[in-house]
Amino acid sequence: MKILKRLHIYMFLLSFCLAQAQEAYKRTIKLMGSRFDITVVADTKQKANAYIDVAIEEISRIERLISSWDPNSQTSLINRNAGLQPVKVDKELFDLIERSIQISKLTDGAFDISYASMDRIWKFDGSMTTMPAEDVIKSSVEKVGYKNIILDKENHTVFLKLKGMKIGFGAIGKGYAADKAKALLKDKGVFSGIINASGDMNTWGKQVNGGDWNIGIKNPLNKNKIFIMLPVFEKAVVTSGNYEKYVSFNGKRYSHIIDPRTGYPSSGIVSVTVFAPSAELADAMATSIFVMGKDTGINFIDQLNAIECIIVDDEGKVWYSKHIDKKNNTINKRPK
Repeated sequence: MKILKRLHIYMFLLSFCLAQAQEAYKRTIKLMGSRFDITVVADTKQKANAYIDVAIEEISRIERLISSWDPNSQTSLINRNAGLQPVKVDKELFDLIERSIQISKLTDGAFDISYASMDRIWKFDGSMTTMPAEDVIKSSVEKVGYKNIILDKENHTVFLKLKGMKIGFGAIGKGYAADKAKALLKDKGVFSGIINASGDMNTWGKQVNGGDWNIGIKNPLNKNKIFIMLPVFEKAVVTSGNYEKYVSFNGKRYSHIIDPRTGYPSSGIVSVTVFAPSAELADAMATSIFVMGKDTGINFIDQLNAIECIIVDDEGKVWYSKHIDKKNNTINKRPK
């Protein structure tokens, strides 16, 4: 019994020493046109750098696959052949497009990767002085519509029915890249870390001290104050905001996030934070809530499993989905 007790103590001390040897290492780099902060927990800086290099290469690989700016990408090939012929693509891209269409159906088109077909009639650089005419807004979305993305699952082909139609992954791509990098690092044996893709954040494991990663949410209209700090474990957190890119007409603020169904910018919300099992899903949901508006958006999220949101409206008021306990700073589990 004494030998067994000593063995338990020895194993505990060994585990403690190993845990103490771990440190969190972080690198900031520009990828996919955005800032990425990659943090991994490792026992040496050399190992951490090697792991971060792996993550960077994976994110760069995904960018080459989904970028609509790269003329050599499969996404660009799909767009060039719009209205002409189907394009055979890698299963990975096919599956991403298929999931995107499923989200479009779920959100009744508030999320739509064919938003890239919109005519760019709204300018958010300070040059707009009047709203576009109603008929101009209506015609700007004539080629938008996820129902015109035709998939052939057997042959892995993608066909855009309308000539001039385009797809783009601006509202889901960084989240997907964060998910893929996280999965790869976990496979390589990295037991803890954070990938932050300009607000698209994916976490796994624990901090060096054994506690959960804590995510602080700020009110964009009062940036010096964190109004809630929530622990996250094996979860993605995405925050999207319109407080830097917007236009105002007749005292009403219009976001750079445009409803792909109508051509009108979203209004009434300045910030959305979504908690979800994957950054891909959280990314898409954040965009969808902007388009839906506060009331519809929260009601929508309250009907989904394992997804929560926090909304800041254009008056600075904060709204929570029903399973966020703001008093105890926790996300409550939903009843099964």
